[in-house]
Amino acid sequence: MININIPGIKNYSIENIVFDYNGTIATEGKIADTTREKLAILCKIANVYVLTADTYGSAAKECEGLNLTLKTFPRDDAAVYKKKIVEDIGKDKTICFGNGYNDIKMFEVAELSVAVLEKEGMCAKLLMSSDVIVKSIEDGINLLLNTKALIATLRG
Repeated sequence: MININIPGIKNYSIENIVFDYNGTIATEGKIADTTREKLAILCKIANVYVLTADTYGSAAKECEGLNLTLKTFPRDDAAVYKKKIVEDIGKDKTICFGNGYNDIKMFEVAELSVAVLEKEGMCAKLLMSSDVIVKSIEDGINLLLNTKALIATLRG
């Protein structure tokens, strides 16, 4: 669990970390070694979920050896599937990371949400549903590994 106490705002108890796959933790279906190392650390402190329609067919292989839950779903209505997964695991205990239009619904229900601008870009409409915006997935993961930076970003 990750506790994030934002003075004057709220004390968050994050049990679940949800990542969109393509464009967020993976570029062209591949997870970078440095991202993989950071994901392994997160898997030791929270429940990690990776959500994907698996466009490149590589998600299972790329996530192999990581203590996380990979959830795949049909490409149609991806946003609906993602939102339901977040609701089912406990939206009030979940932080989400994503970059696409189909991440908006899960961002709207999750306790915290982080929009990630990686090499594949980010949907501009996602910004309105985001609590935080980062320039890379590693920057986003680092916010959870060093919550003081996240507190500084979110405090009033």
